[in-house]
Amino acid sequence: MIHATEPFCTRAGQATLAVEIVHGQSAVTSASATSPMKVLTPVVRGRSVWAFTSSFGGGLVAGDQTGLVITVGPGARCLMGTQSSTKVYRNPTARPCSHTTSAAAAAGALLVFAPEPVQAFADSHYTQRQEFRLETGAGLVLLDWFTAGRAARGERWAFAHFASRNDVFMAGQRVVADAVQLRSPEASQRMGRFDCLATLLLIGAPLQAAAGALLPTLSALPVERRAARVCVISPVREGVLVRIAGQSVEDVRRELHQRLEFTRELLGDHPWARRW
Repeated sequence: MIHATEPFCTRAGQATLAVEIVHGQSAVTSASATSPMKVLTPVVRGRSVWAFTSSFGGGLVAGDQTGLVITVGPGARCLMGTQSSTKVYRNPTARPCSHTTSAAAAAGALLVFAPEPVQAFADSHYTQRQEFRLETGAGLVLLDWFTAGRAARGERWAFAHFASRNDVFMAGQRVVADAVQLRSPEASQRMGRFDCLATLLLIGAPLQAAAGALLPTLSALPVERRAARVCVISPVREGVLVRIAGQSVEDVRRELHQRLEFTRELLGDHPWARRW
């Protein structure tokens, strides 16, 4: 089985989660976190495990460098989310502020990685790097999305620097490399009327039916002038990649809620029904 890279347990801001099949059900076999990270596991055993990360203080400040390691064993299923949006506070001195995720899913496993969006405040600096390694027969639902910031306070794309990169490997081969980097003030000009961007990836054998149904559905959508949200879809090896741009977080959230409805069957319940 592929194992995610283990962090140093003594480092601040590190969290780990391991899920295995125990007596025929998915179960949390280990979980740990060091401040400011927290790992909450409201469903520790069942058809799937549900876990959520959180942060003391409600967000990331200058100097925070957090990390998350997830290992999903053969045949196990896991939903990993966040308790709320990841807020990145102002950082005028440009001290390092970052988050890394390293996840591994064994043969027949399913990982639904669906955090709330990153919300970078004005003058913030943030870098995110996420790596997912899948064995043959494993599946991954990956959601990565971010907002313009505190738009209600007039902060639209006012962060100093934002970068996010996702790499997905299947049987040791890189199959997806997706990256975005934005800087102020160019970010505001490039994003135009949109306040939220999302990337949704469905990949691997357990997601083939859902990906196969989504591709013709989204490909057939008409492109409307000045639409509140825009969706585009592209095929990737054993899956699809969806990009969504919305004029508000709620516009994107509604689209994601609809496109992720199929996870109810895979996870045993709809994890977003009570939250979204």
